Amino acid sequence: MASSIMAGERLVRAAASASGELGRLPRELRAELEAALGAQAAGRGPLVPFSLLRKLQGALRRAGSSVYLHELLEGSEIYLPEVEKPPRNPELVARLEKIKAKLANEEYKRITRNINCQELNRYGTLADLGKQVRSMKAVVITIFNFIVTVVAAFACTYLGSQYIFTEMAARVLSAVIVASVVGLAELYVMVRTMEGELGGL
Repeated sequence: MASSIMAGERLVRAAASASGELGRLPRELRAELEAALGAQAAGRGPLVPFSLLRKLQGALRRAGSSVYLHELLEGSEIYLPEVEKPPRNPELVARLEKIKAKLANEEYKRITRNINCQELNRYGTLADLGKQVRSMKAVVITIFNFIVTVVAAFACTYLGSQYIFTEMAARVLSAVIVASVVGLAELYVMVRTMEGELGGL
Protein backbone atom coordinates (compact mmCIF):
# COMPACT_ATOMS: atom_id res chain seq x y z
CA MET A 1 0.00 0.00 0.00
CA ALA A 2 1.23 3.50 -0.85
CA SER A 3 2.61 5.45 2.11
CA SER A 4 4.92 7.95 0.40
CA ILE A 5 5.56 9.90 -2.78
CA MET A 6 8.60 10.26 -5.02
CA ALA A 7 9.35 13.94 -4.78
CA GLY A 8 9.23 15.92 -8.00
CA GLU A 9 11.61 18.66 -9.10
CA ARG A 10 9.33 21.45 -7.84
CA LEU A 11 9.29 20.18 -4.25
CA VAL A 12 13.07 19.57 -4.26
CA ARG A 13 13.77 23.13 -5.51
CA ALA A 14 11.35 24.69 -3.00
CA ALA A 15 12.98 22.84 -0.09
CA ALA A 16 16.50 23.73 -1.27
CA SER A 17 15.96 27.51 -1.41
CA ALA A 18 15.94 29.05 2.06
CA SER A 19 14.23 32.25 0.98
CA GLY A 20 11.72 30.62 -1.36
CA GLU A 21 8.21 29.27 -1.00
CA LEU A 22 8.99 27.21 2.11
CA GLY A 23 11.02 29.93 3.88
CA ARG A 24 8.39 30.53 6.57
CA LEU A 25 8.18 26.91 7.72
CA PRO A 26 9.31 25.94 11.23
CA ARG A 27 12.96 24.89 11.44
CA GLU A 28 12.22 21.34 12.65
CA LEU A 29 9.79 20.72 9.76
CA ARG A 30 12.29 22.10 7.23
CA ALA A 31 15.03 19.88 8.66
CA GLU A 32 12.74 16.81 8.50
CA LEU A 33 11.77 17.65 4.90
CA GLU A 34 15.40 18.17 3.85
CA ALA A 35 16.38 14.89 5.50
CA ALA A 36 13.59 13.06 3.62
CA LEU A 37 14.61 14.70 0.34
CA GLY A 38 18.27 13.93 0.95
CA ALA A 39 17.67 10.17 1.32
CA GLN A 40 17.51 8.43 -2.06
CA ALA A 41 15.53 5.24 -2.53
CA ALA A 42 17.27 2.44 -4.39
CA GLY A 43 17.16 3.44 -8.06
CA ARG A 44 14.48 6.06 -7.42
CA GLY A 45 14.15 9.68 -6.38
CA PRO A 46 13.73 10.90 -2.79
CA LEU A 47 10.72 9.50 -0.93
CA VAL A 48 8.54 11.76 1.25
CA PRO A 49 6.07 10.03 3.58
CA PHE A 50 2.42 11.10 3.65
CA SER A 51 2.68 12.01 7.36
CA LEU A 52 5.33 14.62 6.53
CA LEU A 53 3.15 15.98 3.72
CA ARG A 54 0.25 16.38 6.20
CA LYS A 55 2.52 18.33 8.54
CA LEU A 56 3.73 20.44 5.62
CA GLN A 57 0.17 21.25 4.57
CA GLY A 58 -0.79 22.27 8.13
CA ALA A 59 2.31 24.46 8.45
CA LEU A 60 1.63 26.17 5.10
CA ARG A 61 -1.96 26.85 6.13
CA ARG A 62 -0.92 28.25 9.53
CA ALA A 63 1.75 30.44 7.95
CA GLY A 64 -0.80 31.86 5.47
CA SER A 65 1.45 30.95 2.56
CA SER A 66 0.29 31.69 -0.98
CA VAL A 67 1.72 28.36 -2.08
CA TYR A 68 -0.55 25.31 -1.91
CA LEU A 69 0.59 21.76 -1.35
CA HIS A 70 -0.74 20.50 -4.69
CA GLU A 71 1.40 23.11 -6.46
CA LEU A 72 4.50 21.83 -4.67
CA LEU A 73 3.63 18.25 -5.59
CA GLU A 74 3.63 18.92 -9.35
CA GLY A 75 5.76 16.26 -11.04
CA SER A 76 5.70 14.01 -7.95
CA GLU A 77 4.47 10.43 -8.16
CA ILE A 78 2.91 8.10 -5.64
CA TYR A 79 5.44 5.47 -4.67
CA LEU A 80 4.04 1.95 -4.73
CA PRO A 81 6.52 -0.48 -3.20
CA GLU A 82 6.87 -3.86 -4.83
CA VAL A 83 5.03 -6.57 -2.98
CA GLU A 84 7.35 -9.39 -2.05
CA LYS A 85 5.78 -12.78 -2.53
CA PRO A 86 6.36 -15.13 0.37
CA PRO A 87 8.25 -18.32 -0.54
CA ARG A 88 6.03 -21.29 -1.29
CA ASN A 89 5.75 -24.04 1.25
CA PRO A 90 7.62 -27.12 -0.08
CA GLU A 91 5.09 -29.49 1.48
CA LEU A 92 2.26 -27.67 -0.30
CA VAL A 93 4.15 -27.80 -3.61
CA ALA A 94 4.71 -31.54 -3.19
CA ARG A 95 1.01 -32.12 -2.43
CA LEU A 96 -0.01 -30.06 -5.47
CA GLU A 97 2.30 -32.10 -7.70
CA LYS A 98 0.77 -35.34 -6.36
CA ILE A 99 -2.75 -34.06 -7.00
CA LYS A 100 -1.82 -32.97 -10.55
CA ALA A 101 -0.31 -36.39 -11.28
CA LYS A 102 -3.38 -38.15 -9.87
CA LEU A 103 -5.76 -36.01 -11.95
CA ALA A 104 -3.70 -36.60 -15.10
CA ASN A 105 -3.74 -40.37 -14.46
CA GLU A 106 -7.52 -40.36 -13.95
CA GLU A 107 -7.99 -38.36 -17.17
CA TYR A 108 -5.79 -40.85 -19.07
CA LYS A 109 -7.78 -43.79 -17.69
CA ARG A 110 -11.05 -42.09 -18.63
CA ILE A 111 -9.86 -41.51 -22.20
CA THR A 112 -8.53 -45.05 -22.67
CA ARG A 113 -11.19 -46.99 -20.76
CA ASN A 114 -12.81 -48.50 -23.89
CA ILE A 115 -9.52 -49.68 -25.44
CA ASN A 116 -8.70 -53.36 -25.09
CA CYS A 117 -5.13 -54.15 -26.14
CA GLN A 118 -5.87 -57.88 -26.57
CA GLU A 119 -8.48 -57.29 -29.27
CA LEU A 120 -6.46 -54.82 -31.30
CA ASN A 121 -4.60 -55.82 -34.41
CA ARG A 122 -3.85 -54.23 -37.73
CA TYR A 123 -7.06 -55.26 -39.46
CA GLY A 124 -9.49 -55.31 -36.53
CA THR A 125 -11.22 -58.30 -34.98
CA LEU A 126 -13.47 -60.93 -36.54
CA ALA A 127 -16.39 -59.54 -34.55
CA ASP A 128 -15.84 -56.15 -36.19
CA LEU A 129 -15.70 -57.78 -39.62
CA GLY A 130 -18.96 -59.62 -38.93
CA LYS A 131 -20.69 -56.39 -37.89
CA GLN A 132 -19.49 -54.65 -41.02
CA VAL A 133 -20.65 -57.50 -43.27
CA ARG A 134 -24.08 -57.59 -41.59
CA SER A 135 -24.56 -53.82 -41.92
CA MET A 136 -23.43 -53.92 -45.58
CA LYS A 137 -25.77 -56.82 -46.26
CA ALA A 138 -28.69 -54.91 -44.73
CA VAL A 139 -27.92 -51.85 -46.89
CA VAL A 140 -27.70 -53.92 -50.09
CA ILE A 141 -30.98 -55.71 -49.31
CA THR A 142 -32.73 -52.41 -48.57
CA ILE A 143 -31.57 -50.83 -51.84
CA PHE A 144 -32.50 -53.96 -53.83
CA ASN A 145 -35.93 -54.03 -52.15
CA PHE A 146 -36.48 -50.36 -53.03
CA ILE A 147 -35.57 -50.88 -56.71
CA VAL A 148 -37.75 -54.02 -57.04
CA THR A 149 -40.72 -52.27 -55.41
CA VAL A 150 -40.52 -49.22 -57.68
CA VAL A 151 -40.06 -51.33 -60.85
CA ALA A 152 -42.92 -53.64 -59.85
CA ALA A 153 -45.22 -50.68 -59.19
CA PHE A 154 -44.34 -49.21 -62.60
CA ALA A 155 -44.89 -52.53 -64.40
CA CYS A 156 -48.20 -53.29 -62.64
CA THR A 157 -49.55 -49.81 -63.34
CA TYR A 158 -48.39 -49.90 -66.96
CA LEU A 159 -49.98 -53.27 -67.60
CA GLY A 160 -53.11 -52.51 -65.59
CA SER A 161 -53.70 -49.13 -67.23
CA GLN A 162 -54.26 -50.73 -70.67
CA TYR A 163 -57.85 -51.38 -69.59
CA ILE A 164 -58.34 -47.66 -68.81
CA PHE A 165 -56.17 -45.81 -71.36
CA THR A 166 -55.70 -46.68 -74.99
CA GLU A 167 -52.82 -44.26 -75.66
CA MET A 168 -49.24 -45.24 -74.80
CA ALA A 169 -48.33 -41.79 -73.35
CA ALA A 170 -51.18 -41.86 -70.83
CA ARG A 171 -50.23 -45.39 -69.73
CA VAL A 172 -46.54 -44.43 -69.24
CA LEU A 173 -47.46 -41.21 -67.40
CA SER A 174 -49.80 -43.00 -65.00
CA ALA A 175 -47.14 -45.70 -64.39
CA VAL A 176 -44.49 -43.06 -63.65
CA ILE A 177 -46.84 -41.24 -61.22
CA VAL A 178 -47.69 -44.42 -59.33
CA ALA A 179 -44.04 -45.57 -59.26
CA SER A 180 -43.02 -42.12 -57.90
CA VAL A 181 -45.64 -42.26 -55.14
CA VAL A 182 -44.61 -45.80 -54.19
CA GLY A 183 -40.91 -44.79 -54.26
CA LEU A 184 -41.55 -41.81 -51.97
CA ALA A 185 -43.53 -43.98 -49.56
CA GLU A 186 -40.75 -46.56 -49.57
CA LEU A 187 -38.15 -43.83 -48.90
CA TYR A 188 -40.23 -42.55 -45.99
CA VAL A 189 -40.39 -46.03 -44.45
CA MET A 190 -36.63 -46.52 -44.99
CA VAL A 191 -35.79 -43.22 -43.30
CA ARG A 192 -38.01 -43.98 -40.32
CA THR A 193 -36.48 -47.45 -39.99
CA MET A 194 -32.92 -46.09 -40.14
CA GLU A 195 -33.79 -43.44 -37.55
CA GLY A 196 -35.02 -46.17 -35.22
CA GLU A 197 -31.86 -48.23 -35.74
CA LEU A 198 -29.59 -45.23 -35.15
CA GLY A 199 -31.55 -44.29 -32.05
CA GLY A 200 -31.07 -47.78 -30.66
CA LEU A 201 -27.27 -47.59 -31.03
